Amino acid sequence: MSNQNSARRVLVTGASGYVGGRLAPRLAAAGFGVRCLARRPEELAHRMPGGVEVVGGDLRDPAAARSALEGVESAFYLVHSMGRSEHFASEEAAMATTFAEAARDSGVRRIIYLGGLGADGRLSPHLASRQRVGELLRASGVPTIEFRASIVIGSGSLSFEMIRSLVERLPVMVTPRWVSKKAQPIGIEDLLQYLIAALALEGSTSGVFEIGGKDQVSYRDLLLEYARQRGLHRVMIPVPVLTPRLSSLWLALVTPVYARVGRQLVDSIQHDTVVTDERALAVFPLRPAGMSAAIARALANEDREFAETRWSDAFSSSGLSMHYGGVSLHRRIIDSRAINVPVPPAVAFRPIERIGGANGWYFADSVWTLRGWLDLLAGGVGMRRGRRDPEQLVPGDAVDWWRVEAVDRGVRLRLRAEMKLPGRAWLQFDVERAEGGSVVRQTALFDPRGLLGLLYWYALYPIHVIIFRGMLREIQLRAIALASSTNSTTSV
Repeated sequence: MSNQNSARRVLVTGASGYVGGRLAPRLAAAGFGVRCLARRPEELAHRMPGGVEVVGGDLRDPAAARSALEGVESAFYLVHSMGRSEHFASEEAAMATTFAEAARDSGVRRIIYLGGLGADGRLSPHLASRQRVGELLRASGVPTIEFRASIVIGSGSLSFEMIRSLVERLPVMVTPRWVSKKAQPIGIEDLLQYLIAALALEGSTSGVFEIGGKDQVSYRDLLLEYARQRGLHRVMIPVPVLTPRLSSLWLALVTPVYARVGRQLVDSIQHDTVVTDERALAVFPLRPAGMSAAIARALANEDREFAETRWSDAFSSSGLSMHYGGVSLHRRIIDSRAINVPVPPAVAFRPIERIGGANGWYFADSVWTLRGWLDLLAGGVGMRRGRRDPEQLVPGDAVDWWRVEAVDRGVRLRLRAEMKLPGRAWLQFDVERAEGGSVVRQTALFDPRGLLGLLYWYALYPIHVIIFRGMLREIQLRAIALASSTNSTTSV
């Protein structure tokens, strides 16, 4: 199957976006030859697995579109202009026309397009534009499969991040009427399966397929289900009138959604966006999950992704500079700092592995002790557990109120907090070889539980900064002292 697919080259447009960025690696893993078109290929290339070709170009340029489509059998059209300008509809129409004509001239056998659910006569400008794009693609004569979806549930998706921010930050929500409108959310994994399955469709006809999960629910249902799975109690107070403009400004204050994008999003969900034509279930052998399972999967996958990656890399790849409180990434807050140490990585790591227990925490030990007593009073483990071995750690070891979650000697130590907290916390140390010695990076990560968790983090942040900076400096000094001691012993 893989060898057969490798002869089939596909183009993914919009690969720097949420859906395209997840689709391209899956296509490559399935054995397809994958080419991605991006306006800034240098920013996309490092995110793609080996073997994925990334080319530069703008879909408003016919020559660039034809070049990207050369030798391609099928093409995924996953671009849109929402939030880029006030004239997004005309921009989307122009790009779709250019792309469709280039696909026809290049002999592309199929276009696969992702649009939005919505019934005729009850469409926002955004949804009307999305459906118009589908019409323009089909008008080219190239067989086009158009999927129409409602809310996409997945860590990082626009709708899911909006839901997350509202629930995490607002114990009491004033909810406008659109919160009661029905939608049929689909998990990102199920959506990707539909897109990939379209490549295997027989024949050369065009078609529109409405897709969604098994549940038709309101945004209110989604907010409450997310709150339930996060263990948060939320109160919703409905109000009869809250205009789309006011709603978008409200979203901009409490969520990562820009006001302009929020306005388009609110406009899109003022009407029901549910599946009315179930042909997709007959044509494709897929049965998408319901709302609860999709949310649970999004939260679990997010934990797995964070466990498998270095948080310092996630911080640096976010392109954000540090500010008060750290950097928010999904529902988590990251505070990261580094220091140069003029010793080899193995030596720089030794003070890190010795931290805690009788060795202390190198800086402000009295503050650590006080925090331990407060944790005991709150019913936590406190500082009394110490550590099993003063020199070496293995996964599962207790270190005062921390638990060793991962250790790669000479490279990385990750500790998970087991103290009483309004959320979850980790502390990670990474050591890398650098010119003149090593770089030690210290990363504190906090997953706040609701508003109380956010208040806890930001209230204690100044203290954390002092303690963590002091700890990092002491690690540097101890590593230098160890190196000097070793050299002195060797010279004698």
